[in-house]
Amino acid sequence: MPKSKVLVVGGTGYIGRRIVKASLAQGHETYVLQRKEIGLDIDKLQMLLSFKKEGAHLVEGSFNDHKSLVEAVRKVDVVICTMSGVHFRSHNILLQLKLVEAIKEAGNVKRFLPSEFGMDPARMAHALEPGRVTFDEKMVIRKAIEAANIPFTYVVANCFAGYFAGNLSQMECLTPPRNKVILYGDGNVKVAFMDEDDVATYAIKTIDDPRTLNKTLYLRPPGNILTQRELVAKWEKISGKQLEKISVSDRDLLASLKVMDFAGQVGLGHFYHIFYEGCLTNFEIGEGAEEASKLYPEVRYTRMEEYLKIYA
Repeated sequence: MPKSKVLVVGGTGYIGRRIVKASLAQGHETYVLQRKEIGLDIDKLQMLLSFKKEGAHLVEGSFNDHKSLVEAVRKVDVVICTMSGVHFRSHNILLQLKLVEAIKEAGNVKRFLPSEFGMDPARMAHALEPGRVTFDEKMVIRKAIEAANIPFTYVVANCFAGYFAGNLSQMECLTPPRNKVILYGDGNVKVAFMDEDDVATYAIKTIDDPRTLNKTLYLRPPGNILTQRELVAKWEKISGKQLEKISVSDRDLLASLKVMDFAGQVGLGHFYHIFYEGCLTNFEIGEGAEEASKLYPEVRYTRMEEYLKIYA
């Protein structure tokens, strides 16, 4: 069967740029939405032009222009949205409601991958305020997709390595600490880490796969399910240096919420659910869901010991 044509919305973003490249690499005719709202953002424009050099098509459209979204959607079979859902950068999850309306009107889309790529919002109804807003809004989008009978795949990518592995899961830096590391509780809760390029590879693998239609795809390859202590040990082996380990109790972590701004409170709440509750790994993947590395064993995913070497 011919490969689906793909439209990426949010193609200049952190995951979006990787989705574009993975789509091209896997042989899909790839379109990238060029939003008028980029204005004078030369970095985004040049990234879009670099995609064009690699073979992507740029299609103009705006969330303020419904007709343009419908026209863009009608060019493709699959729509993938990668708009940011993190509060310390930009948070645009609910804008996808306009995209859902465009897909519904166009009537030709065989698969929609909304902006997920993190924790599974369907499992976070108990999440702490104010961080639960991320999950609540993603569930609003899911309900709109399903009410419109739009075929979907939800990609749950868990912890991006760039934000959670390279810094040994520290909150205030993106590189490994030099002398001491904060451990959440005893540091023995299992977490699923993913190289961002692998996230994109797996996401594109799903779009023509009937096994993932109207299902949730979890990215939990067994080699990357690690505790924080195991992650730290891998870095200590690579760096040849032992770090002082300071344990922070769940009570002390939650107490620090009071002195943080809104974005910090959101992030800290997510850390609590990941590293104290084990929300990424404390359940079996059951009916209506699949695990990526089992479906696609041919993908050689990046292990975290390999990933960490770039920081050495």
